[in-house]
Amino acid sequence: MPMKNPPHPGEFIRTEIIDPIGLSVTAAAAALQVSRPALSSLLNGKADLSGDMAIRIEKAFGVRMDTLMRMQSAYDIAETRKRAKSIRVRRIQRAVGLYP
Repeated sequence: MPMKNPPHPGEFIRTEIIDPIGLSVTAAAAALQVSRPALSSLLNGKADLSGDMAIRIEKAFGVRMDTLMRMQSAYDIAETRKRAKSIRVRRIQRAVGLYP
């Protein structure tokens, strides 16, 4: 069953990876070879986790990219579900013979 409000992956990265080893955001950004503002935006939930950032985190800290990207996907799904009622589209009826 999906979580109702999964955390942004940046929160996990900050609390479970960076903080426990005592790295500052500046030091972590340097280790990942990304800008401090880019990492800070991710950690504060202002930016999505990209595949590029996920692989950097995997290489630097050993947390699998797949796990991090699943977290981002779960977060995105939950955020979209929150605003689903405001998305207005008409259901298309299946036409006989069009689909196998």
